[in-house]
Amino acid sequence: MTDIDPVTVHPNPAGVKRLAVLTSGGDAPGMNAAIRAVVRTATHQGIEVVGVRRGFSGLHRGNMAIIGARDVANTIQRGGTILLTARSHTWRTPEGRAKGAEYLREWGVDGLIVIGGDGSFHGGYYLQQEHGIPVIGVPGTIDNDLYGTDHTIGYFTAVETALDAVDKLRDTGASHERIFVIEVMGRHAGHIALEVAVAGGAEEVFIPEDPRPVDGVVATVQESLAKGKASSIIIVAEGFPGGAQGVADAIEAGTGLETRVSILGHIQRGGTPVSSDRVLASRLGEAAVYALMDGMRGVMVGRMNGEISYTPLEETWEKRKDVSRDLYRCAKTLSV
Repeated sequence: MTDIDPVTVHPNPAGVKRLAVLTSGGDAPGMNAAIRAVVRTATHQGIEVVGVRRGFSGLHRGNMAIIGARDVANTIQRGGTILLTARSHTWRTPEGRAKGAEYLREWGVDGLIVIGGDGSFHGGYYLQQEHGIPVIGVPGTIDNDLYGTDHTIGYFTAVETALDAVDKLRDTGASHERIFVIEVMGRHAGHIALEVAVAGGAEEVFIPEDPRPVDGVVATVQESLAKGKASSIIIVAEGFPGGAQGVADAIEAGTGLETRVSILGHIQRGGTPVSSDRVLASRLGEAAVYALMDGMRGVMVGRMNGEISYTPLEETWEKRKDVSRDLYRCAKTLSV
């Protein structure tokens, strides 16, 4: 008798024969790597995969098709999502979710893998609660704001994209002896802003986790000028009260110095995913399939301290994930 290799054959006590996968909410670099990992892991385990196009919006319309290993070839390096994504107001209603559940049952789906952020996880959570379909979440959002994982898919690439823009703007600021206030994404979280501030050598950073008055930035700019700095870079997370424009207005009002605002916006969501996002997405996509096979439901697969972790979906939005306070202190220390 040939021994079963536990590396290649995973136990399937839940008896999963067919699963579905979708991407929902804002796109994030690395989503395609996660889709690829789900499809190829499932295929290797003898499980069929149904790809749902356009997220929950497509699910309640039955926009679905069987996808195999060859369908995800040459996708790991692509940004965006080959399954497409959309926001769905209909899915927020019991009727919309019931229609989606009906399509999943018609297709013989034993479980659903949702790749997205907290809004997407809400959609999957209520689908499971109301219709009993097992749901596994995979954290795909550039904001890195989900509790239960050290990093989310897309975060690393978004930081690199923003940092590249900051480096270019610093060149212009130094040439014109100007102050640049740069707004990066992060509606409720300052992870991108904080990391970009440290890596980009910013003079100041404003994040939603510390909604302090902006008056202090005037003194920071004046101190920089006194030290001989002719230009300054200020990083602001979009979720900080008043945003970049509010910070720039405070600087101009307090110093009389010309200040430029640059809002990076959705450029941070696109582009080729960096290696860290591809590897993270690959590990989490594989883990999501195994979680369904193990009979798990209503959890997000994440990575904590280098190991795969499982967090109840509701905890991913109910519990707060703070920024690194050590990194925040470092940003303040190194800006002198």
